[in-house]
Amino acid sequence: MSALQPVRGTHDILPEDMHRHRGVIEPARALAELYGYQEIATPIFEFTEVFKRTLGDTSDVVTKEMYSFTLGDGEQITLRPENTAGVARAFMSNGLRDQLPLKFFYSGPMFRHERPQKGRQRQFHQIGVELLGVSEPLGDVEVIALGRHILERIGVAQDTVLELNTLGDPESRRAYREALIGYFTAHIERLSQDSLARLTRNPLRILDSKDEGDREIVAGAPAFDDYLNDLSRDFFSEVRQGLDRLGIPFRLNPRLVRGLDYYTHTAFEFTTARLGAQSAVLAGGRYDGLVGTMGGAPTPGVGWAAGVERLALLLAEAPARPRPFVVIPVGAAAAATAQKLTHDLRHAGFPMELGFSGNLKKRLKRANGQNARAAILLGDDELAQGVATVRDLDSGEQELVSLDALSGWLARFR
Repeated sequence: MSALQPVRGTHDILPEDMHRHRGVIEPARALAELYGYQEIATPIFEFTEVFKRTLGDTSDVVTKEMYSFTLGDGEQITLRPENTAGVARAFMSNGLRDQLPLKFFYSGPMFRHERPQKGRQRQFHQIGVELLGVSEPLGDVEVIALGRHILERIGVAQDTVLELNTLGDPESRRAYREALIGYFTAHIERLSQDSLARLTRNPLRILDSKDEGDREIVAGAPAFDDYLNDLSRDFFSEVRQGLDRLGIPFRLNPRLVRGLDYYTHTAFEFTTARLGAQSAVLAGGRYDGLVGTMGGAPTPGVGWAAGVERLALLLAEAPARPRPFVVIPVGAAAAATAQKLTHDLRHAGFPMELGFSGNLKKRLKRANGQNARAAILLGDDELAQGVATVRDLDSGEQELVSLDALSGWLARFR
């Protein structure tokens, strides 16, 4: 492959696509702030142990998908495949426990060595939120409500379904784990190699298997609901009641799981039928055991992450851009005045373009190509009178406007 092509699974985000990405990220950032979530940025690489400890040695991410490197001094680092572990590490590294509860929002690139397909790249981008220090079901409801609000704001909520399940507390998970091991052991001859590796270490991961033979076995597996204790049932009931109270519809999905032991209680995904196999656009859950797993003091947490590329694909159209005004100098004498006028109008808050070169016809054609609202023409006659000819590019009408009054005159188009 040519070195002048992007690496497989990566792509250049050109201005039009970047505008769609911003149409996801900027409303999400604004709404997260409305809910009290403060933006955080962690490094795009961490010590490999941060992800091995949190994602588990048997997860596909750790065994097949991480981009890991050994540095000259022997240190092992990994490009982040997700950001919850990085946020939890930052929480501990910076000694933030005395500030609990904490609300974080983040956005940025993640990296996984997967087979590229629609909505899935090896370098991809996520937005996400993490709520640390809140153990009550109210926290679960709030982060789900924020996710739903963002989907509504960008206009894709109608294309998604909220799927919801409970993973119970640690006691319930232990009981369910033993039941699964017993069930899958009875079918051990038919399990895939990946599922055999998970059987005793992480049997809940078998429920996620994409192998067709595994899926047939999973169809008859015990239901988690049969192993929930009263505490877990009550917690899940309060989450459902909270969502009902806020008018957020959901669909129960008993096969929606998280295989790692630090996940507890609520698991959820907003899914869509519009992206083929990549149905999840926003997914999360409660991870009360994560910080403890990483060596910190037990700290409740709940959060979600959403794929920017996937959400951008769902947008009906990119958000409208402000239409610029184009200043076109006609003749050498007008160039300096045009440059200063463009500079001043930008400082007054107007989106401005300067028609650099070419004859008047070409520059007007370029202005129309930029979807400009009006062209501001400056020639020798205009300079002599201290005015500009302003041409409305929608109607074709034009009039003379004093240079001193131009800012106020253009304000009508805001």
